[in-house]
Amino acid sequence: MYGAILGDIAGSKYEFSRPEKFDPWKVKIFSNDCCFTDDTVMTIATKYAVLKGVPYAKAYGVFGRKYPNVGYGTMFKRWIDSYCERGYNSYGNGSAMRVSFIGEHFDTLKKVEDEAQKSALCTHNHPEGVKGAQVIAGCGYLAKNGASKKEIKSYVQKKFGYSLNKRLSFYRVFSRFDMSCQKSVPLALQCFLESDSWEECIRNVFSVRCDTDTIGAIAGGIADAYFHGTGFDEDALLRQFLIKPNKFGAMDPFLYQWAIAKQEESGEPS
Repeated sequence: MYGAILGDIAGSKYEFSRPEKFDPWKVKIFSNDCCFTDDTVMTIATKYAVLKGVPYAKAYGVFGRKYPNVGYGTMFKRWIDSYCERGYNSYGNGSAMRVSFIGEHFDTLKKVEDEAQKSALCTHNHPEGVKGAQVIAGCGYLAKNGASKKEIKSYVQKKFGYSLNKRLSFYRVFSRFDMSCQKSVPLALQCFLESDSWEECIRNVFSVRCDTDTIGAIAGGIADAYFHGTGFDEDALLRQFLIKPNKFGAMDPFLYQWAIAKQEESGEPS
């Protein structure tokens, strides 16, 4: 899960613009102009829902209203503001970017897939939205439990029908900004499959013109599970980027507390 949050933060600065002569292999992974986005907020909201035993819809609404200005899509923002808890037939990549904790927490692949489906249905109840969530949670579970890249790739292709035959060299030339699960999930998986570390996975994301924060969250969560960490000082980075002033100017540790929570040890969101 930390890899998903940090992948979002690392990718945040390149979502819409890149500096002249941008080199994805040399730029710093983290800098002061990075920030957390909706991917981080919803990833932590998923963890909150699981550990507190509350419906995913309730957690997403509460967290979304607590952190309203972090880049939500138009439809999801409308869903938050309307206090709606029913799906709106989305197949966007929002269902896939928030499920890393589900793959990490539950102890069977079936339970992971079932919970990922539940997490998607309250918003992304289009079949492709549900499938994207199940694939990414399932890949995270398999990676955590020692599956090889070949086994993970086979799982994705045979069970869910995604094609993973396009190399990153293809995406670097032909990729377009696309926030659907159908396009985002295969790209994120390829960034992971062609990496030998969490950092290389994120640099792969940087190398493609795409929704970098969300692709970073999706790919980064799986890479974290597979490589058993990010290779960075995760706690220091989480403190740096998640503990920010609230609207009253006081430091707000809530996201950080729930990012690292191991049981019901954090307070209710207000």
